[in-house]
Amino acid sequence: MYTIAGLDEPHGLEIKEELETYYETEIHHSRLYPNLDTLVDKGLVEKGEIDRRTNSYTLTRRGRREIEDRREWENEYAEKAISA
Repeated sequence: MYTIAGLDEPHGLEIKEELETYYETEIHHSRLYPNLDTLVDKGLVEKGEIDRRTNSYTLTRRGRREIEDRREWENEYAEKAISA
C-alpha cells in the first residue's frame, strides 16, 4: 500500500520494480498479483484498467485512512522508545 501511495496510479510492473528495489530481491508475479487482488477485495486499493493487459492501482479512501492509522500507531510507540 505504501508503494501504491507513493506512485501516481502505478501498474503492476511498476509496483513490482519498486518492491524489488526496496527488498533487494525478486518479487514473483505469482506472489504480487494475488496480494494486490487481496488489497482490492478488502477495499484498500482500487484496480483500474490502462489497457487490455495492464491494470493501474490506487489507494481508496479506506486505504489512505489505514496508512494514516498505522503511522499514528508507529509514532506513538516510536516516541515511547525515544523517551525511554
